[in-house]
Amino acid sequence: MSKEKYLPKTDDIGEIIMAGYKKIAFGDIKDAVRLAFSDELTPRELARLDLFAISELKRPKGGGLEIKFFDRIKALQCLAEYSGENRNDGSFFTALEKSASSMNSGEDEVAENGD
Repeated sequence: MSKEKYLPKTDDIGEIIMAGYKKIAFGDIKDAVRLAFSDELTPRELARLDLFAISELKRPKGGGLEIKFFDRIKALQCLAEYSGENRNDGSFFTALEKSASSMNSGEDEVAENGD
């Protein structure tokens, strides 16, 4: 499964951000636990695991698997902050969206000029 399954069907960056924070704050970690306790998983089984909440995976030299998760409390704080924000032209996320759009349009110009 691809990461697109986590994204809402919208171009609104605010909705996409909210969906990501909600997934981190309230999402299930049973697949991560399954990964930690499984000896062998096939590539097909690995592809089906929902590992969205994982921020880091490590295999220590002594063996085993170390899994670090995104901080749910921070995700909840970000959700609370974002939902309390007035989403007008002055908001942080609107500025972030405009910045990303301008960067993307700059990359297109470079590609067209052959640089």
